[in-house]
Amino acid sequence: MPITDAARRNRAKLFSDLVSPLADTDPELIELFDNWAFDDVLAESGPDSKTRLMLQLAAIIACQAVNVYRVMLGAALEVGVTPIEVKEIVYQAVPYVGMARVFDFLGVTNAVLQERGIPLPLEGQSTTTRDTRFDKGVVAQKRIFGGEHVEKMHADAPKDQRHIQAFLSANCFGDYYTRNSLDLKTRELLTFVLLTAFGGCDPQVAAHARGNLAVGNDRNVLLGAVTQLLPYIGYPRALNAIRAINEATRDHAS
Repeated sequence: MPITDAARRNRAKLFSDLVSPLADTDPELIELFDNWAFDDVLAESGPDSKTRLMLQLAAIIACQAVNVYRVMLGAALEVGVTPIEVKEIVYQAVPYVGMARVFDFLGVTNAVLQERGIPLPLEGQSTTTRDTRFDKGVVAQKRIFGGEHVEKMHADAPKDQRHIQAFLSANCFGDYYTRNSLDLKTRELLTFVLLTAFGGCDPQVAAHARGNLAVGNDRNVLLGAVTQLLPYIGYPRALNAIRAINEATRDHAS
């Protein structure tokens, strides 16, 4: 099965003259994958090229595919994702997949940026202090999940788990969601993608499907995002995300 002209064109826009190391050893697989990822999938409606690459970078981090990330990072920078936006994608992954899984991707990111002559560190993006992070985090949480729900989570937390709810508000949302360069809608969509690609997080995927609808990322946005992730995360995790989207859509409409 030859690689289609559309797949060749779309791949060339992202990777220029880059030849897959599998082209000689696994040509049939490359034909199947390229036709799917760079023709079939891209033919479906979805985010613009820049947003698509941002979401794919997040998914690849969650999948722990460092070598693929390096290649896709180059493509992301070529289509207009800025160095600061790349760093914010990596930072946004920390509270969801953990620093142990993010550390190597931060190293690759720094290496690629330095290879391109971009001095580090980049301009700081934090907007909170130790004194304001909790309150600002609660504000972000309430925009995503609703004030009543957030207040109930804090009120109903068992005494020995209250610190976890405090960490969620101050750290997960206060330290990360309030940063500059990516708006709340983008961060919430990235979170949905991270959780979807990570796997084993069905309750959190469902919660953030609802959260995305609440901040204005509608059903089409979510389905378009999942479609563009399919070649990198596989069908089971994509189908789990679609189930969460369907349930959230029904709940949102009722």
